[in-house]
Amino acid sequence: MAGVYYYDGEWSTEQPMVTGPMDHAFWMSSVVFDGARAFRGLAPDLDQHCQRLVNSANNMLLGTPLSADEIVELCKEGIRMMPKDAELYVRPMFFAKDGFLLPEKETTRFILAIYEQPIPEPNGFSVCFSTHRRPARDMAPTDAKASCLYPNTSRALKEANERGFDNAIMMDPNGNVAEFGTANLWIAKDGIARTPAINGTFLNGVTRQRVIQLLRDDGVTVEEGIVTRQDVMEADEVFNTGNYGKVMPVNRVEDRELQPGPVARRARDLYFEYAKGFQVF
Repeated sequence: MAGVYYYDGEWSTEQPMVTGPMDHAFWMSSVVFDGARAFRGLAPDLDQHCQRLVNSANNMLLGTPLSADEIVELCKEGIRMMPKDAELYVRPMFFAKDGFLLPEKETTRFILAIYEQPIPEPNGFSVCFSTHRRPARDMAPTDAKASCLYPNTSRALKEANERGFDNAIMMDPNGNVAEFGTANLWIAKDGIARTPAINGTFLNGVTRQRVIQLLRDDGVTVEEGIVTRQDVMEADEVFNTGNYGKVMPVNRVEDRELQPGPVARRARDLYFEYAKGFQVF
């Protein structure tokens, strides 16, 4: 796929080879990343994604050789290297080179990948409940967007795919709904939007926060609280918010068929209208 990459002060159209078997990131997973989007010359909430990367690095005991503001400017520089009408994934990362168990903060490196990744059409996706759960905050670095958290997501997705579903609903350690395998989860019932409250087992997504604000400003009631399996099965709508597709409806939960509904459509329309205020070109 077409892309540009920034590492060690230089831009390239080829992926730089940056790690080896003795690097801390390679064998101890001292890697954090964030994902933003750029499309049609727009890059909504890029500053929040870059600040979250810095926060993740701090929470993973890494250094931060660049500030959030510096990362934002590099992202914009790279976005401008790509076609204006392209739909892009913007992925800044920090990783440690040295250390044994603890990473040596001063060896933290920065790398940025910006590449074409079309935003999927909101046609709906199918989900099932996973046997894999999100970890408690004292079991894993759940306060960071850390690469080491994702193998369990991969196992949940593999399980779902083998059952014929596109994605998985993952529970928290208490057995309540946490999120989808790859995005935050929402339901709607009688016109009221609900999403699981942040309890330290999954990230408070940038798109999640934005959609909460946009819906509330538009007069939609949004509740954050405990969401159960029964709540999901009885909902009028189920949808997600996340960087990859922004707002995407669910068309099947287990054996129950669903149709995209008005709350999800309104959330998606509001988001893409909001995005028009973030011109990069």
